[in-house]
Amino acid sequence: MTYPTGIALALVALVTPPPVAAQTEGGLPVLGSLWRTLQNPRQSAWVRPLASAIVPGTGQLLAGQERGAIYLVLDAVFLVRFVTFQTEARRERDRYRDLAFIVARGEFAPARRDTTFEYFEQIGRFVESGAFDTDPGPALAPPTDDATYNGRIWQLARETFLADTTAVIDPGSPEYQQALAFYSSRAIGPNFRWSWRNAGLEQDLFRQTIRDSDEAFRTAARQLGLLLANHVLSAVDAFVSHRLSSDDRGEGVRLETALIPVAGATPAAVIRWRVAF
Repeated sequence: MTYPTGIALALVALVTPPPVAAQTEGGLPVLGSLWRTLQNPRQSAWVRPLASAIVPGTGQLLAGQERGAIYLVLDAVFLVRFVTFQTEARRERDRYRDLAFIVARGEFAPARRDTTFEYFEQIGRFVESGAFDTDPGPALAPPTDDATYNGRIWQLARETFLADTTAVIDPGSPEYQQALAFYSSRAIGPNFRWSWRNAGLEQDLFRQTIRDSDEAFRTAARQLGLLLANHVLSAVDAFVSHRLSSDDRGEGVRLETALIPVAGATPAAVIRWRVAF
């Protein structure tokens, strides 16, 4: 059963008066009692707004207001658009991840490993990640080519912790060790290396696909916001409409005073506020 169909059936069940037999003692007393509650202006003060908060438009339709259908249609439209754009965003996300693994990562990673979105953003910005360690020995030697991602991270580490980036620095100095720790915590390791060398067209396609996925996710988020706003607006509308149509709306907030006699003392004056709903 689809979402709009389920809503329609629920509305039919709610706004259609139950049979006379159902309202009698020998019928369905629960259904009859529910119907009388919904039709009682005082008892349904919060029922209709709550119904509209759950399914926009139901509170208005229970009150016989045709604009409830507008809320209902808008809810279905926003929901369908949210699901559509969410599905498209995930499809485009799978596309750019597949492209990155097949073209740029395949030669470095024997097994596919997915990670954070920021990682894929960097794949689109840099042609290569660069090697994590350029020295086959035990000492860590970061790459110096700042055209690669790792090379840029090492450059940033040197600029942050070393006073003179052009001078020869003792690898055992505290400053150099701090720069090395900074690099190690942010650089791309061997299992996540990438390279778009001789694959410029594929990288352009990757960038476009990741932009399409981002835009679809943003559009889906906007549709979700409109969907929630429609629920809130319908609930507020149902509440305000009920208050305006209530028989005792003129009472509003009433100030009452009363004298309460107390044995052996002066009667105490009590001020009481009465708010009618």
